[in-house]
Amino acid sequence: MSALLRFSSLIDRLSEIIGKFSGYLVLFCCLVSAGNALIRYTFNISSNGWLEIQWYMFAFIVLMGAAHTLRLNEHVRVDLIYGAVSDTKRLWIDIVGLTVFLIPACAYLAWICFPFFWLSWMQGEVSSNAGGLIRWPVKLIIFAGFALLVLQGLSELVKRIAALMGLAAVDTTYEKPLQ
Repeated sequence: MSALLRFSSLIDRLSEIIGKFSGYLVLFCCLVSAGNALIRYTFNISSNGWLEIQWYMFAFIVLMGAAHTLRLNEHVRVDLIYGAVSDTKRLWIDIVGLTVFLIPACAYLAWICFPFFWLSWMQGEVSSNAGGLIRWPVKLIIFAGFALLVLQGLSELVKRIAALMGLAAVDTTYEKPLQ
């Protein structure tokens, strides 16, 4: 179990790095958006490439930041039971949710997204918009986002099993205090 916990901490570190980068990318995306609007309305100059790069950054923020959100246990929950049960039962609910829903669904989505990325890469697909960008990077982001979410789901599963065995502590707090 210690080897799995070390592997889990490596996945957590990767998710943290990518998640923090996603956070900074939000600021950069806002700056690009504001700069694009300023140039478009001030000088009447525009490019579809600037709009598409904003979409690509937004895709990165959402898809790659999802694993970091899961790691922090800050994902959205719509659960009437989770908040009213003990920590042990919360661990079991998480284990079932991870093994039955999150990991299989994200693995399947990564599996079906990879051929779209590969075909786009092999064909050198470019946006049909004038001044548009190449398409494979955003298709890679879709695949990588789901793949990273699978890895983070496995990490969370390992930590919860270790917590049930008394080998690790997992915060199952349903509502976090405002900081």
